[in-house]
Amino acid sequence: MRDQCLLIAGEKSGEEHALSFISELKQLKPDLHFFGVGGDELEKAGMELCYHLKDFSSFGFSEVIGKIPFYFRALKHLEAEVKRRQCKVAILIDFQDFNLKLAKRLKKNGVKVLYYVAPQAWAWKAGRAQVLEETVHTLFSILPFEKKWFSDRGVKKIVSVPHPLSLRYRDDLLKISEKPHELLKQKLKLLILPGSRNDEVRFLMPQFEQTIINLRKLIKTPIEVGLVRSSNVKDELWQMYSSQIDRVWQNEDLSKALSWAHLSLAASGTVTLATGLFQVPTVVAYQGSLLNQYIFETFVRYDKPISLTNLILGTRVFPEFIQERASAFNMTSALLELMTNKHEYDRVKSELSKLPKLLAGEDQPAHLMLKAFDEKNEASA
Repeated sequence: MRDQCLLIAGEKSGEEHALSFISELKQLKPDLHFFGVGGDELEKAGMELCYHLKDFSSFGFSEVIGKIPFYFRALKHLEAEVKRRQCKVAILIDFQDFNLKLAKRLKKNGVKVLYYVAPQAWAWKAGRAQVLEETVHTLFSILPFEKKWFSDRGVKKIVSVPHPLSLRYRDDLLKISEKPHELLKQKLKLLILPGSRNDEVRFLMPQFEQTIINLRKLIKTPIEVGLVRSSNVKDELWQMYSSQIDRVWQNEDLSKALSWAHLSLAASGTVTLATGLFQVPTVVAYQGSLLNQYIFETFVRYDKPISLTNLILGTRVFPEFIQERASAFNMTSALLELMTNKHEYDRVKSELSKLPKLLAGEDQPAHLMLKAFDEKNEASA
């Protein structure tokens, strides 16, 4: 009988994280069968989907509220599947609001919870550290400062592992070619990364498109614009903004797109760390509904950078524009600064070169996960 493992990757970034370890884990334990929440790429890797991550997609606080009934039905259904399959180990990836509720249910059912990508409790809701200590068998930290932060707050079983992006793109990162500032004067290759959610693309693409138009008017240098599109986003949305795009990559070809690009314009999210690892200077933007802005400003006390690259490096290497500041004017100005100021471009590239060492981690996730299955088998022997 195959060992059953519940895997929850409720966001596109979570699916990408899972892909960084799932093949190695299956090599170490060939009889392992994954079921749960994921996307097309995890399904191709052999996972049985109970839900597609598209079903879980929501952007901002107000959109989440509308999906609460669905989330509770999913919690109940997944708990029932765990019991039916006699599953004893679960891997929950990020997606903290849903996964922490699920972790409590799994703990009551005797399931070992491996929580991969620690919740950002250091940003807000620090009390979640106690919830993790009470419900999680092992917490996997992927950011360099997290292990100490959680340990100081009582989380005992926490391990530091390489960031999944550095694992997934390990071979590609060895092949990065130098892109000196002089190349930008010959032909600018600008990569657009507007996100993987419909609302995210709907909010940001009008400003991104106007930024491209502005640049083409203001500079004589030829500009080639590339776009990475997610299969989670409706085709009609992409078609609305296709007139300024010269070439398109699918999300699974992100590494090819980043290897091509000189500069990037990106939605805030995990992808900004990918641009950092590939040493592509990036202008970062976030824009949501006015209700989301009100809730965030009223209830959340957070004054740190929004992009992972800036957060890890401890300084604002990438320009960041949030809500009304995420205008075409501001983003055009920031990109022009990188295009015309060699000193600033070189400074950014130099800072980005520090990322691989900071994200190296201490242990390999697949080997640590295997221990949970081995412990289970020993206990049942």
